[in-house]
Amino acid sequence: MEITWVTWTVTIIVIAALLAFDYIFHVRKAHTPTIREAAVWSAIYVGLALVFGLVFFALGDTAHAVEYYAGYLTEKALSVDNLFVFLVIMASFQVPRDYQQKVLLFGITFALITRTVFILIGAVAIEMWSDVFYLFGLFLILIAGQQLKGELTGDKEDDEADNIMVRMAKKFLPASDTYDGDKLFTVENGKKVLTPMLLVMVAIGATDILFAFDSIPAIYGLTQEPYIVFAATAFSLMGLRQLYFLIDGLLDRLVYLAYGLAAVLGFIGIKLILHALHENNLPFINDGENVPVAEVPTTTSLLVIVAILGITVVGSLLSPKGRALRALQNAERYSHRYTVLPESASAEERSQAEQLMDRWTQEAEGVDQKWRDKLLDHKDKYSRIIRTAHEARLAAAAQRGDDAAVSRRIVEQDGPRV
Repeated sequence: MEITWVTWTVTIIVIAALLAFDYIFHVRKAHTPTIREAAVWSAIYVGLALVFGLVFFALGDTAHAVEYYAGYLTEKALSVDNLFVFLVIMASFQVPRDYQQKVLLFGITFALITRTVFILIGAVAIEMWSDVFYLFGLFLILIAGQQLKGELTGDKEDDEADNIMVRMAKKFLPASDTYDGDKLFTVENGKKVLTPMLLVMVAIGATDILFAFDSIPAIYGLTQEPYIVFAATAFSLMGLRQLYFLIDGLLDRLVYLAYGLAAVLGFIGIKLILHALHENNLPFINDGENVPVAEVPTTTSLLVIVAILGITVVGSLLSPKGRALRALQNAERYSHRYTVLPESASAEERSQAEQLMDRWTQEAEGVDQKWRDKLLDHKDKYSRIIRTAHEARLAAAAQRGDDAAVSRRIVEQDGPRV
């Protein structure tokens, strides 16, 4: 398949139209997407990404199809990892739930813009100096090592929102400490000031630039065609907002995702160095001649990436740590949902809520104390939520005149172990 300016133009128009559709029909009115809405649109965006790759197969361009799918999977995994940081930033700014998808969509749009710039810079660098792959490879291996170090030592950034861009914005521009809906500016004491909504977008935008430094070299390790790099990157970002609300809570349970991504980045880094050696022009390496090393085929790369990510996800969900985190999170989630049930809730809805709360609080009670100590960052808050639900359950049982249920609940352990 020949990549022409028409191909580029049509693809850019499609991506821009999808973003415009999201802005106009999804985030214009602040709301929290339902599970059904998030599931439908996540499926649509993933479907579009997969169909895009099938177009290459249909045109007989198998090489580009494999490169696209390998790049898409890698970029999607990196994008999901980025959501963790977005979560930390939004938590730091205490972004209301209804406004979070607007912040996410801004982050996606800014990420697409910054990565497009890096894609073009990367293409020019490769064209002018083929040995730049040495730098790309070493950089990815370094990033993989740092990621492993951070996981093994726990040496991570505590406040992702406190970055230089936000500090500069606060220093030189007047800013408010309170939200005014989803407005970026508001008026306080007759003076126009920034809102936290704008500051959180600045924080995410600045973080997106850092993300591009490992994202673009990684995908250039799988394909040197700028169009494939752009398409895979764009489609990996599209639908990320809906995916966040669809798998809300699951993100935290991917406890080994960082290890999986480190393995992927390290593998691609080695692949890049092998490619650089095969195309070597540096005079101090083999007298400037190509080094006879075996290169990793893109098809093999795709299979390795799929295997690593598959093992990472399954291992995370089945590991003791992953199961413990799932129990604690669900106990907190369903206990809170029970306490905020509307008075108009039917007996069946209330019964289902009670069953879910009882099931997961019982699961949480069985979690080993070492996992509680490691996984519960806010023990007092967790205890308060469970205890409140426990008391609401007793009150509801007493109101129904269910003496047996009341007695049974009273003799149970009073509140969660922390």
